[in-house]
Amino acid sequence: MTREPHDTADEAAAPPSKSQRKRDMHALQVLGGELVRLRRDQLQRIELPDELREAIEFAHRVTSHEARRRHMQYLGKLMRQVDADAIRTALAQVTGESRAAVALMHLAERWRDRLIADDAALTEFIAQHPAADVQWLRAAIRAARREAGNQQAPRHARELYRWLHEQLESQATHEG
Repeated sequence: MTREPHDTADEAAAPPSKSQRKRDMHALQVLGGELVRLRRDQLQRIELPDELREAIEFAHRVTSHEARRRHMQYLGKLMRQVDADAIRTALAQVTGESRAAVALMHLAERWRDRLIADDAALTEFIAQHPAADVQWLRAAIRAARREAGNQQAPRHARELYRWLHEQLESQATHEG
């Protein structure tokens, strides 16, 4: 008895198996769980339908194990109605897992270190970013230098980094 060769076009047109559908649903539920674990400010930077956003916020208030499990299944159901790939991309961007986010983080760190170490770096930064708040920037640099000199915790250096990160990020979004 000879076997007929498989027609790959028929296999591609066939609906996914029940096991594959379950794996897909579980993957969406896991993605929903990743959204639940985000900080509130990170979640705000991701475009989501209102119903999904409300369900994610509600998940923060659920304390019972069984209720949380059921709610996560509900989140998975809601995730079927959205573009999961777009959410994964936005999630990677928000959590800093994308290469662009990591590069931006390193750029902000380099600028912070240069600004604290060298006065000429301020002139260069202002030339590249004319809309920057120069007065605030000078004050932040002085405070960060004072902290470093007094062996204090780098509170102002962190604040300077966050400000630089925001400036560079907004410039990158306007250019790209």
